[in-house]
Amino acid sequence: MAEFTYTPSQWIPFRDQKVLNRVRRIKRKDITRHKNPELNIQVIPDDMAEFVWLNDMFYRIKTAMDANKTCVLIMPNPAHTYVKLALMLNRFKVNCRNLWIFIMDEYADQDGRIAPDTWKLGFMYSFKKFFYQTLDPKLRPPEKQICGPTTQNVKDYGRMIADKGNADACYSGPGWTGHLAFIEPDAPEFAAGSLEEWMTYGPRVVTLSPFTIAQNSLHGFFGMSGDLAAVPPRAFTIGPAQVKAARYRMDMSAITTCGTNVSWQRFITRLVWHGPVTPRVPTSLHQLLKTDVFISESNAADIAPLWNRGY
Repeated sequence: MAEFTYTPSQWIPFRDQKVLNRVRRIKRKDITRHKNPELNIQVIPDDMAEFVWLNDMFYRIKTAMDANKTCVLIMPNPAHTYVKLALMLNRFKVNCRNLWIFIMDEYADQDGRIAPDTWKLGFMYSFKKFFYQTLDPKLRPPEKQICGPTTQNVKDYGRMIADKGNADACYSGPGWTGHLAFIEPDAPEFAAGSLEEWMTYGPRVVTLSPFTIAQNSLHGFFGMSGDLAAVPPRAFTIGPAQVKAARYRMDMSAITTCGTNVSWQRFITRLVWHGPVTPRVPTSLHQLLKTDVFISESNAADIAPLWNRGY
């Protein structure tokens, strides 16, 4: 039988066929193995993923507040988790006066103007609604300590984080392209001559990958309907420098399609943790750092054809 071979589409950011074939074959039993002993990869039950994230955030905030220390967190956008985090802080009456939050990314329009915190599909609006407004007013930090990118502060955002002593923790998860926050592998704004140079890059407005637009069109905020035109074309993001500077890093790969076993993260998880460290797969930078990595059972599952299933 004649073989049918082909190269990946020109639109795919990482196209080394030998590497792609190798990581695609990585089995569940081997996915936690890595040569960096400080890269702690664990596979957890699907229904534990949110708890692991929530538990760590609560622990870091409460421990710092009990010691009257500042806690600086770089946060992604799992909106439903933040309601639960706020309720836990309310329950334990944790005074969050020393808490500083930096939102890791936000949408922007075609001209690079950042979405305001009044835009209901935005990350800053989401965080304020689900976390800040759920938190007991007596326990809230001053609202100025809930920091998000704006058109006015884009050039200063990295310095704002550094002025607080950098982040105590940075939470993230790989996108379909392997992006971290909105650090896209094919964004011209992150073009660099070397990995070392790229690792020094800070926050900026970037052009979103078409794959990221497709991914986000499936999010609840956009109706989970594949409405590509509903997703803004650009975004603001922290840079690799802010991730590297954080004292603690957690990366979570646990996204499936509405509770099914369908997941676009299953393959990119393998490429991120077992492919080369390269700006073409931005989350791979964690391979050089000390990071706790959690992969859900659904995403760690072996990749194999399902012949009796269509779309």
